[in-house]
Amino acid sequence: MTNEQFEDLINQAIQALPVSIREKLNNVEIVLEEGSSPNNSLFGLYHGQPQTQRGSTYGYAPTLPDKITIWKGTVETYAGGEDKIPALVRRVVWHEIGHHFGFDEAAIRKLEEKWAKEGKV
Repeated sequence: MTNEQFEDLINQAIQALPVSIREKLNNVEIVLEEGSSPNNSLFGLYHGQPQTQRGSTYGYAPTLPDKITIWKGTVETYAGGEDKIPALVRRVVWHEIGHHFGFDEAAIRKLEEKWAKEGKV
């Protein structure tokens, strides 16, 4: 899969979010890394200050965007076939956006179970 095709999948995952959530994405960039994650076990990584920790109480001021990294190589390795890559990309993007909104791993895992039951990922 080309990087352009993979970036299209990332954009499709974002567009598949409800408008109410897309409108709340704030100061975050999603970046495609061609290779695998450093330990070859992460599909994505959120690095930044979650929205729940922003504001005058926490001293958040305008700054460089938070960063969500999606590792193409790791996704392709573990997807189980090119036809399964779109669903995995969607799940990874949504998972990392969950961190952007302040959800911890346990809460995101519950959301992922719900998404799976609803056939969204």
